[in-house]
Amino acid sequence: MTTKLAGKKMLIAGEWEEREDKIEVFNPENNELIDSVPAAKAEDVKRAIKLSKKGAEAAADLSVRERMNILNKAASYIERNLESFATTIALEGSKTINEARSEAARAAETLRLSAEEARRLKGESINFDQMPGNEDRMGYYFRFPVGVIAAITPFNDPLNLVAHKLGPAIAAGNAIIIKPATETPLSALKLAEALMNSGLPKKILTVITGRGRDIGDTLIESKDIQMISFTGGLETGEKISKKAGLKKLSMELGSNSPAIVRKDADLELAAESTVSGAFAAAGQNCLSVQRIYVEEEVYDTFKESFLEKVKEVKTGNKLSDSTDMGPMINEKEAIRVEDWVNEAVDQGGILLSGGNRDRAHYEPTVLESVPENAKIVKEEVFGPVVLLFKVKDLDEAIERSNNVNYGLQAGIFTADINAALKAAKKLHTGGVMINDSSDFRIDAMPFGGVKGSGLGREGVEFAIREMSEERIVCFKMTE
Repeated sequence: MTTKLAGKKMLIAGEWEEREDKIEVFNPENNELIDSVPAAKAEDVKRAIKLSKKGAEAAADLSVRERMNILNKAASYIERNLESFATTIALEGSKTINEARSEAARAAETLRLSAEEARRLKGESINFDQMPGNEDRMGYYFRFPVGVIAAITPFNDPLNLVAHKLGPAIAAGNAIIIKPATETPLSALKLAEALMNSGLPKKILTVITGRGRDIGDTLIESKDIQMISFTGGLETGEKISKKAGLKKLSMELGSNSPAIVRKDADLELAAESTVSGAFAAAGQNCLSVQRIYVEEEVYDTFKESFLEKVKEVKTGNKLSDSTDMGPMINEKEAIRVEDWVNEAVDQGGILLSGGNRDRAHYEPTVLESVPENAKIVKEEVFGPVVLLFKVKDLDEAIERSNNVNYGLQAGIFTADINAALKAAKKLHTGGVMINDSSDFRIDAMPFGGVKGSGLGREGVEFAIREMSEERIVCFKMTE
């Protein structure tokens, strides 16, 4: 199936531009060509940055009301064209059409939140006379934009994760250059179309499509870029941080999310939540449930319920309303996950469900008794695989949950408020979800992790803080 998409040109400082060299975009479900986008080169990036410097001045001069109006108009544009946005998300990525509709609606909400937070971008007065000899001084601080932001986004949420960078950047008065994932550039270009149709002045926004090897270093090493906002893998994030130089960094680098199920938990709720959390978006979600630690008294009961619910996950055609889980982003990634699972089984893990691959489709897969040193336990699988572990008590569950180099979010299922509070305090993560899956998120909350899961926080209010700076103003009264 093919469809006509607004993805044939890239946006350079507010102007739609074509290039002879192309990057083809394929549907991972059947490898059909959907569309193509320009393959930008280093000189395109340099020109975009030069123009964005002027765009940063224009963005800073926009009144708060103008920023709010543009963002709200863009949100309305998405809502009016929601099915078109959803179809684009589903065709170029891994999400089912229902998941894609949800993402498109969330992206509109993210822009509206950004508009609301723009009005809250404020400072406060400072009492300079608290220090002896400064009775004749008074002042305040306010927030100002950082300038030009480079945002690098992943394939798994090709619209809303772009909105999570673009919305706050505009709300804070910055220019922004978006470099979307090579696999899924079309959704980002449609979002740019929404912004340009909503009155965003030229030079403020660039969505540049290109291969990372051709344009990545030019973008991140530029001294005219004041901030890099990156969502992606740990290895790439570490490389960016070494090359970026002295500039602000915000990085969401993935996870290996645990869930804890205590003996007093609502086991049906726990099973339902963790199945959803493990297999949404074919497990290609930085918050996906990967490890589940279950107290031994209820392990068998929970496992039975969990496996029954896994059987109910319907795989198949992404565009069907009845499909729960689509393919992975490409066959290469599906083969990687297959290899990790096979390696875990060779090391003594027991395959309880799934384990079969058909091109880019990989079945919802459940393992138990996998050794602690297995790659699939320590690393981020980023696929539809979940591991079950039996533990003696909460202390063991917390210790083993923390025993990886990631700390984005975790979940715990319990009826004991003291156990919940203990987990909230002891789990070394950026978020703890109580009686909910680790993949729960609303776009207004601070979102980010510790250890290898990244730096800083996203979520609209918190991203705006990252994308602005404080300036202090002091008056010395002379009369």
